[in-house]
Amino acid sequence: MKDELKDQLRKLGLRVRPRTIDKTERQQETGTVNHDVRGNAVFEWGSDALAEDSESGERARSKALTYHGLSLVDDEPPQNAPIQQNPKGTRVGYNPYESGMLSKQGARKRTNLRELSKWVEQKRKIEQKKDD
Repeated sequence: MKDELKDQLRKLGLRVRPRTIDKTERQQETGTVNHDVRGNAVFEWGSDALAEDSESGERARSKALTYHGLSLVDDEPPQNAPIQQNPKGTRVGYNPYESGMLSKQGARKRTNLRELSKWVEQKRKIEQKKDD
């Protein structure tokens, strides 16, 4: 099941990297989430150095909250990857994140109005001859 999911994500150009985090240690270092009287969540820093309102406190909080095991990776799509068609894009609406390639509808065949008027005149003449 997990391998199938990984294969599907790879087809979409995404990579899955397992990560291990010891949450209890990190939470004790940085602080804990408590609730105030009204039930709102409030984060309380683990030490006085983190709670300071100064540049050193800001740097300490930034350092305590960063996790070096995480990073943003921009994966480029393969060079010759086909663009996926989106047949519902013209009916449902345009979503730039899932757009794909919108299919062009074939041009309608133009009606030649001169031939149409000639046909209508011939029909009238035929109707008049039948009445006479």
